[in-house]
This record gives sequence, structure tokens and C-alpha cells, in this order.
Amino acid sequence: MVDAVKAGKHVYVEKPLGNSIQECEAMVMAAEKYKRIVQVGQWQRSQQHFKDAMDFVHSGKLGKVRLVKAWAYQGWMKSIPVKPDTAVPAGVHYDKWLGPAKSRAFNPNRFHFEFRWFWDYAGGLMTDWGVHMLDYALMGMKVSDPKSIMAAGGKFAYPDDAAETPDTLTTVFEFDDFNIQWEHANGIDLGPYNRNHGVSFIGNKGTLVVDRQGWEVIPEGDRMEAVPLQPSKDDGLKMHMHNFVAAIQKNDSSILNAPVQIGAHIAIFSQMGNIAYKTGKKLYWDKQSRKFTDDQANNYLRAQYNNGFEFPVV
Repeated sequence: MVDAVKAGKHVYVEKPLGNSIQECEAMVMAAEKYKRIVQVGQWQRSQQHFKDAMDFVHSGKLGKVRLVKAWAYQGWMKSIPVKPDTAVPAGVHYDKWLGPAKSRAFNPNRFHFEFRWFWDYAGGLMTDWGVHMLDYALMGMKVSDPKSIMAAGGKFAYPDDAAETPDTLTTVFEFDDFNIQWEHANGIDLGPYNRNHGVSFIGNKGTLVVDRQGWEVIPEGDRMEAVPLQPSKDDGLKMHMHNFVAAIQKNDSSILNAPVQIGAHIAIFSQMGNIAYKTGKKLYWDKQSRKFTDDQANNYLRAQYNNGFEFPVV
């Protein structure tokens, strides 16, 4: 992405934006320095029903929101069977594919799609789906940096398969007067409110639940009126692409629905959850210094580059 904007190109970059906090920050700096249009693939930001749900949360009708839950229960994500290394497939530029990641023999488990479950390249469901759902948790509560982060989980469903990232994880982000809780589970679909993904804002008067299919409000007894399911009526991905092209045509990054700054912020937030999991500690974040108060945790801020690749200078 940095090379592309240096070359004068506009960029559509998939989520999660980076595989480290340092990478995310460098990508923001590059987009701003070279004044390029950079849209991040968090296409739910182009769906109208998500915007409507956030308007309802911000209206105050739910009363005091004390807890926000975000989750991804992904039944399609089955066990990854251990497979032997193989020769590099014809036509694959494997050195380029690896980039700065550790040099390894080719293994099909680490290639197309399944790369998500290996730390060298990704962060599991915490970053794969977390950037979608937690994005709206933060937006609904109008917050950015947590005070502390805790995470616990592991390979509870498939302890002996090839994946490295946890198939079961609970992460708690602490703020001044509420918490945001992330949950994920591979191999099962029955998540909170009978949804396999979503965000819920739990207030004293009622709870709003939103996912890609729509949003509704479940009242707390007779404290407020229910809002029946308000279904999604648009194609978020198509709208997101239209938004990207419109920004290029107008040369105006301010109209982007998911600019690089947004993508970086939520990728960093999700990375905090993985860092808490890796350290096994309750971590405290210093938003002024952009670091943790724990040295072990700060070792995970930086990207480890290999194979002659050097971290880009912006």
C-alpha cells in the first residue's frame, strides 16, 4: 500500500488494514503524505441500516448503555487438518507472497483463505471479523482508546489441528463507565440473540441488536417500545465500491465511508485484543504515547520483517 501511494496510485485495501499496530500507523502516514484516496474494505460502513442503527443508539432511547457485545460465531470455519509441506504450485511467486513474513516451506494450509489462522500473516477471527463488528461498537459509543484490555481463550474446539490462532476467545475492553466485550467461536453458529455475528448495545431501557441482515430493539420489560426488525435493503459491498470511485472522481477523501484512518484505528483496536491474549495479562493502554504500560506487550507493536524486506520509510 505504501509503495502504491508513493507511485501516485489510489488504493482499495482489504481489512484488517495491517498485521501490526506499527504497520497501520505507517499506512495512515503514507496516505496523508502522498494525498491519495485510500478506502478500506469495511463495506458495512456503506450500508444504510447500520447508519440507522447508530442513529437510534445515539438518540439515547436505550437509556444508559453499560455493556456492548460484539461477536462472530462462524460455523463454516471448521477444523484445519494438518497437511504436509509441498512444492510451490506453478505460477505462484511464493517469495513475493511471503513478503516480510518468516521464510517457510510452502504449505497449502497457509495459502489461499486459510492464511487467516496463522500469526505470520493475520490475527484470526479477532481481526478478521473483529474489525467489522467492533468498528460499530466504538461508533455507537463514540469512543476510541480503551483504558485496559483482557483476553482469554485458546484452541478449545480443535486443539490438534493446524491453525495457530484461537478458535474460542473472549476479550474485554474497559472504558470509563462501560465495557465492550468481544467473543468469537469457530465451528458453531449459535451466537448471542441467535445470530452468528452482530453487535448489541445493552441499555437500561432496552437492547439494540444489529448485524448484516438488519437491526431491532428488544425492550427491557415495559421501559420502552420494541422496534421490530428493520431489514437491510441495499448491497453494502457495491455501495462501498461506488463510494470509492466517487471519491477518486472528485479527488476528495473526505467523502470516503471507510478511509485509511478508520481502518487503522479499528485494526489497532483489534490487535490490542490479540496482544492481550498472547501476553495473558490485563494490559493498560497509554493513548498519549501510543503504547502499553507493559514492556512485553510493547514488543508486539512492531512488525518483524524478514527475507530482506525492510519496513517502509514514509
